[in-house]
Amino acid sequence: MNEYLNKIICGDCSSENVSLLAKMNQQLIEDEKAETNLNLKQLEKRMKDFINSSYKAFLFYRNENVIGYALCNMTKTPVYLRQFFICRDVRRKGYGKQAFHELLIYLNIQEIDLDVYSWNKTGISFWESLGFEKRCYNMRYMK
Repeated sequence: MNEYLNKIICGDCSSENVSLLAKMNQQLIEDEKAETNLNLKQLEKRMKDFINSSYKAFLFYRNENVIGYALCNMTKTPVYLRQFFICRDVRRKGYGKQAFHELLIYLNIQEIDLDVYSWNKTGISFWESLGFEKRCYNMRYMK
């Protein structure tokens, strides 16, 4: 079996990928129970705005099929990973870990920051399994 067929590949996104990115972002929002109440059209606009700013989006491929994406703020030091998503139908197969490592290689970096909602236990476990450590608490007061 060709090793390439099982390898996760990381590639740049363009404005042509906005619709696909927005659909995956909608699933990410559902999965992490985020406080965002944007519809698909609003998510497309937001994603387009991200890509036209200091953010860069990357698609993850396996066997030429898109299996996820990452959205990074490239002006932060270290780079800030705002969104990371692996498609639901390919989870629990190690692709998320492979995709993360491919992203680091693709960006030629060894450090990266991210935020995880405190209630997203699955996300916290995933990132801790990759060696991430808690650095701060982000708190909010709402009346």
